[in-house]
Amino acid sequence: MTPMTAEGEKRSAGRAMAGRLSWGLADQAASSMTNFAVGIYVARSLGLAAFGVFSLAWVTYGVVLNVSRGLATDPLVVRFSGAPTASWRTAVARSSGAALGMGTALGAACVLVGLGLGGRVGPAFVCLGAVLPALLLQDAWRFAFFAAGTGRKAFTNDLVWGVALVPAMVVAAHVGSVAAFVLAWGASAAVAAVYGCLQSGIRPQVTGAREWLRAHRDLGYRYLVENTCVSGASQLRAYGLGAIVGVGAVGAVRGAELLLGPFLAVLMGLSLVTVAEAARVLRRAPHRLARFCLLLGGGQAAAALLWGAALLLMPDRFGELVLGGVWNSASELIVPATLGVVGAGLGTGAAAGLRALAAARRSLRSQLFASACYVGGGLGGAAAAGTVGSAWGVAAATVGGSAVWWLHLRSALRERHQNPIPEVRTT
Repeated sequence: MTPMTAEGEKRSAGRAMAGRLSWGLADQAASSMTNFAVGIYVARSLGLAAFGVFSLAWVTYGVVLNVSRGLATDPLVVRFSGAPTASWRTAVARSSGAALGMGTALGAACVLVGLGLGGRVGPAFVCLGAVLPALLLQDAWRFAFFAAGTGRKAFTNDLVWGVALVPAMVVAAHVGSVAAFVLAWGASAAVAAVYGCLQSGIRPQVTGAREWLRAHRDLGYRYLVENTCVSGASQLRAYGLGAIVGVGAVGAVRGAELLLGPFLAVLMGLSLVTVAEAARVLRRAPHRLARFCLLLGGGQAAAALLWGAALLLMPDRFGELVLGGVWNSASELIVPATLGVVGAGLGTGAAAGLRALAAARRSLRSQLFASACYVGGGLGGAAAAGTVGSAWGVAAATVGGSAVWWLHLRSALRERHQNPIPEVRTT
C-alpha cells in the first residue's frame, strides 16, 4: 500500500465518521426538540403542580427505558456496530423483540401501580403503562440504525415522531389533563415505531427475546444495573425531593432541565452514536481511543458552559414565555444545573470508551459510585437548603463522578495495552 493510498483511506474513514456523527447530532436535535416541546407544552398548559406529576411519570419512563437499553440495545451497539448485514438483521429482530416484550411486561406493572395509587398521580401512570411498548420500540430502532451506520434513518424516525406529536399535543391541550398529555406523547411514538419497522424491513421477534438475553447476559445484566442506576438515581431524587420540599420542587428541577434540554437529551441518548463510533475507532486504530473520548467529553462540557451562559443572559420575559409560571423557580437553578451537565458531559466521554472496550465491570463500578453520589448530593442538599441545595449537591456529585469514570477508563486502556486481544462476537 502506497503512502498516498494510506493517507487517502485515512481521510475517507474520517469523512465517514464525520458523516455518521453529523447524522447522530441531527437525530439528537430532533429528539431534543420533541422532548423539549412536550415539556414546554405541558408546563405552560397545566402549571407547576401538574407539571410535577408529569415529571414523575417522565422519570419513571426513564427508568424503564434504561432497563430496555441495558438488556436489549446496548449489547447490540457494542457487538454489532459495523457487523455484516445478515448478522445485524438477525440481531436487530431479536433485540427489538426484547425491547417490545419488556415494554409490554413493565407497562402492565405500571398500569397496576397507577390503579393502586389513584389520586392525581395514578391516571398518569396508567396511561404511561399503556404507551410504554411503543416508546421502547421506537427507541430500539434508533439504536439499530446507528449500529448499522445509517443515522439518516434514525433521524427520519425521530422526525416522524415530532410531526405526529403536533396534532396529538393539540388534542391533549383541549382535554387539559396530565393523563391526556402522556397518551398523546406515547401515541405519537407508536407512529414512529411502526415507521421504524417499515424503514428497516425487520419485524421484531418477541419470541427471540429470551435467546437474545441469554446470549448477551455477560454484558446485558451489567448494563442493566448500570443504566438503572442512572435513571433510578434520578427517580429517587425526584421522589425524595417531592417528599422533602414538595411536588412543586420536582417541577422546578424539571423546568431547569428543560432549559438545558438540548444537552441533556444528547447525554441521555449519547450511546446511539458515540459507543458505535468508539467501537469502530477501537477496531481500526486502538491508540486513538483515548483522544477520541477526550475530545468527545471536552466538547460537550464546553458546549454546555456556553449554553448555560446564554441562559443567564436570557430576559425574564422570554423565560416566562417559554415556561410560564415554572420560570421563576427554574431560573434559580440554572448555574448548578449547568455545572451538573458539564460534569456529565465530561463523564460520557470516558463512558463511551469503557463501553467500546466492553469493560462492563469497570463501567458498572463507575456508575454505581456516580449514582450513589447523585442521590446523596441531591437529597442531602434538599434537606440542607431546599430545591437550590439539591441542585448544588447534584452538581458536585456529577463532577466527582466524572473523575471516577476517567480513572477507570485509564485503567482499562492500560489493561488492553498489556493484553491487546479483543473480544469478538459476530453471531
